[in-house]
Amino acid sequence: MSDPVQSDAWSELRRYTRARIALGRAGNSLPTAEVLKFSLAHAQARDAVHLALPRDQLLAALAAAGHAALAVHSAAADRAQYLRRPDWGRKLDDASRASLLAARPAEPPDVVFVIADGLSATASAHAEPLLQILLTRLQGWRVGPIVVAEQARVALGDDIGALLGARQVVMLIGERPGLSSPDSLGIYLTYAPRPGRTDAERNCISNVRPEGLGYEHAAHTLHFLLAGARRLGLSGIGLKDDSGLTAPLASAALPE
Repeated sequence: MSDPVQSDAWSELRRYTRARIALGRAGNSLPTAEVLKFSLAHAQARDAVHLALPRDQLLAALAAAGHAALAVHSAAADRAQYLRRPDWGRKLDDASRASLLAARPAEPPDVVFVIADGLSATASAHAEPLLQILLTRLQGWRVGPIVVAEQARVALGDDIGALLGARQVVMLIGERPGLSSPDSLGIYLTYAPRPGRTDAERNCISNVRPEGLGYEHAAHTLHFLLAGARRLGLSGIGLKDDSGLTAPLASAALPE
């Protein structure tokens, strides 16, 4: 019996991308296997938005690695509020503000890192291995406590950085999930963080994950931007990413 699935002539191109191309057809429809794969990807993307951040697991891993860490929460009490009210995800609740003020270092940190759920809590799995690489390159920098933030938007880092007196804040936050990337981590760097900073005053590194931008490449780019922001006294549109001039680009891993 012949195979009912008819392949596309350009199916060879699938080796170079995770995009859904050259899926073939069975009669007038997609093959059943491809329909099921799409349904699974859609479910993974929905789960990424609604799953809780593994806060205790992250705090334990950071403590085991010898890092000072603390947990905070935005003004959004739960996921439903977070999704309905993005503005509440950009500011801290009162208890978190008090805990950050109590933990404020005597010497202003050069940088504070925040691991946040954002729109994909599963992306937080990429934060610790990225930090392990990056922190070895920050010798001589005063690194503040690593903050684990729940129900957080990017701008929550401005509030956190200001309360800890940080010169720079880096948000490691889950990006909006796609149908081939439910666990993509975004990095947002802001110099002199304070409430009211705009997106034009930040630098973004996107799609950090083994299948996208690898940890080594992301750490190299972030280190370049951190050093540049400290040298220039700014971040955002005035800080250009020329990190590719100082190291070769890492190749992204593609599926077999």
